[in-house]
Amino acid sequence: MGTLWGGRFQEAASDLMQEFNESFSIDKRLWQEDITASIAHVTMLGDCAIITKEESQLLQTELHELYHAIEANPELLSGNYEDIHSFVEAKMIEACGDTGKKMHTARSRNDQVTVDMKLYVKKSLNELKEFVLQMIQAFEEKGKAVDALMPAYTHLQRAQIVPFSYVLDAYAAMFERDVKKIEDSVALLDENPLGAGALAGTTYSIDRQQTTDLLGFASVQRNTLDSVSNRDFIIDALQCFSSLMMHMSRFAEDFIIYSSQEFQFVELSDHFSTGSSMMPQKKNPDALELIRGKAAKVISLLNAMYGTMKGLPLSYNKDMQEDKAIYFEGLDTTVACVKILTGVTTELKVNEKRLQETIHEGYLNATELADYLVRKGIPFREAHEIVGQMVLYAIEKGSQLHELSFEELTSFSSVIEEDIYHELHPETILQQGIKKDMLNK
Repeated sequence: MGTLWGGRFQEAASDLMQEFNESFSIDKRLWQEDITASIAHVTMLGDCAIITKEESQLLQTELHELYHAIEANPELLSGNYEDIHSFVEAKMIEACGDTGKKMHTARSRNDQVTVDMKLYVKKSLNELKEFVLQMIQAFEEKGKAVDALMPAYTHLQRAQIVPFSYVLDAYAAMFERDVKKIEDSVALLDENPLGAGALAGTTYSIDRQQTTDLLGFASVQRNTLDSVSNRDFIIDALQCFSSLMMHMSRFAEDFIIYSSQEFQFVELSDHFSTGSSMMPQKKNPDALELIRGKAAKVISLLNAMYGTMKGLPLSYNKDMQEDKAIYFEGLDTTVACVKILTGVTTELKVNEKRLQETIHEGYLNATELADYLVRKGIPFREAHEIVGQMVLYAIEKGSQLHELSFEELTSFSSVIEEDIYHELHPETILQQGIKKDMLNK
């Protein structure tokens, strides 16, 4: 196995240890970042006269050639290598001879892997942000396409009337917060660790600002011990994933319920549903159920990363090698769920007729009746008590509040007037106070 160490050892690591230690099978995903960071590093080495200009140019040329070769044929990322770093360096030695052996001057894999991961996390978070913005747009477009009111719930009990679009907007608001969390995470990680070396910098007079500029970081990460041992940026990204997955899981739970025969508010398209191997009539909302299930996995990956880091002394420890498998799985799962939920929402069928039926059931106008009494001069706490008695009466009679006769209503309060039926109508309710703002969503 190709390694970047060995002089201190009298015997090679066992095959078992080499297999246990290797990460190339996972971190070869970082090939673009590793080559890009290496180009910046050897450019700086040449400009600082640590290697000659000719050596720097040769390494830059061969690194670009390797980049394009892998881009054209990803199967080149194979072989018996310890990690992506040893792969790239071996290719440079193969192409440049002794000059390739100079590429790692003033650099350690400790700062190398950290800069690779920062570049990758930064890129992938920005890509995720775009996917989330597309999902938000799908929610907004679906809301505009559906003109229907529905019951909103607390404790899964019918509470008050809202537009269907307003329910979608509630989730869009959650996803908008997730976008801000992603942006904040990108801003926090935007420091360049390259140049920190193994942990304590280097005796060479390198130019860390130059590599910072070449790699597009906002600033140099000042403390070298922190630079090589920092994995906060991965934890922050996993927190973004966990928050986003939690919000998508809540949506999934709501709309799994709404798609049931008992509710019949919505139906998932065939493209995002599955059936039963035994029951011919079944149409299961498996896309949403999988999102709900995968949310637990992503949240557990955040916990795994916290668990990995919580007991580590300064500075770098091999435990941190596990960060890549954790991050890649969290990212891939979250991106897949965002794409699926975007499709589910775009093709969601909304049963507007059923929604129209439900807004006249469940005493959804009880709070507004209490507000009506308050406007007639009754203190809210008394109005609350009166309406509670009216609801109890209506339940016993098997009626809704707006179905009670005028005589029945006034038997509870003499301030009630003939306008009560108009005031309790769903359309009227949503034109009162700040409720009309919901109609603009």
